[in-house]
Amino acid sequence: MSKRYTYLDYAASAPLRPEARDAWLAYHEKPGSEANPNSLHSLGREAARELEAARRTIATSIGCGFRPGEVVITSGGTESNNLAVLGMAEGARRKSSNKKKRVILSAIEHDSVLDVATLLRSRGFEVELVGPDHNGVVQPDELARVMGENCALVSVMAANNETGVIQPTAKLVEVAHAGGAVIHVDAVQAFGRIPLDAAKADAVSVAAHKIGGPLGVGALAIRARCPFEAQSLGGGQEGGKRPGTQDVAGAVAFAAACRVVMRDLTTVRPKVAAMANKAYSRLCAEGTGILPTTQAFVDDTRMPGMISVMVPGMESETLILKLDDLGFEVSAGSACSSDSLDPSHVLSAMGVPRDQALGALRISFDERMNEEDLDAFCDALLKIVRKE
Repeated sequence: MSKRYTYLDYAASAPLRPEARDAWLAYHEKPGSEANPNSLHSLGREAARELEAARRTIATSIGCGFRPGEVVITSGGTESNNLAVLGMAEGARRKSSNKKKRVILSAIEHDSVLDVATLLRSRGFEVELVGPDHNGVVQPDELARVMGENCALVSVMAANNETGVIQPTAKLVEVAHAGGAVIHVDAVQAFGRIPLDAAKADAVSVAAHKIGGPLGVGALAIRARCPFEAQSLGGGQEGGKRPGTQDVAGAVAFAAACRVVMRDLTTVRPKVAAMANKAYSRLCAEGTGILPTTQAFVDDTRMPGMISVMVPGMESETLILKLDDLGFEVSAGSACSSDSLDPSHVLSAMGVPRDQALGALRISFDERMNEEDLDAFCDALLKIVRKE
């Protein structure tokens, strides 16, 4: 009999929702599903109609006042973030006649944002990082302090992908605009789990697989008025912002997942938050040897369904492998940097001591998680820490 696993790494990639799978299959079962949506013949025009219907659903789900024509279909969150940071920075610099050359990124951003800094510097930009407080929150006052003059772009996330801490997005947007900069919000982790507070943001990134859509599909919503310079060349698809033939079936499946999560958002969030609160209470009770990465426990300050803890004196890799042996799948933080044995850059930026940060674990799930399985995971981790 094959081993049974309890998957608790939804923040890396959530299980495919039946609605998304069915939409993907239904599209491929249609005659002419192989047609290119940019072709002029009948099947191509039908594919284009399917793509535009999906785009409308994605735009509505993101909200924040974005129109369907402002949604660029991409291959996922990493491409959306890369495209936003590079394209918006170059666009803002060009619009300012080369006067705006500063880019500000928060120190807790995903690697798909932070790793762009080297390329920006090679292109003549000055890149500065703004740090969070000890609870992992990028404070608007701190962003205002580092804004300075000639800032082209600010990029911040709506909720952190490791700690789950929700950022004061609307206030950060106000600060960026007051300083004359455009602002990009990475909502890849937050989208579909909390309402996005980015009504005045210039661009927002999202990804399908974080909400139970297919891998390899994402979107960048960017205002038509926002200065932008394309980072790749080709056939002019996606308004010239992202050339390349679109994955229509993937976009259709993404839209199907969007409909489910947005329909159930208000009912799912308190249910999932309650499950996380219960697990936090058990794991971080006095005497367990397990610490929370942040003291921000109020439900509206962290993502529902994301638990971030540390086991001082033990390494994340060891904990993950021990839990894996017992059938529980978790991560140390971002799946995109899971082969690194260095402490999390997020926890380091928060001032967490190295010996604690090296033992970080991220447990993540949504409303599909069985509460009994989550209880069993807590039992397993507590047993490992107690060395029973």
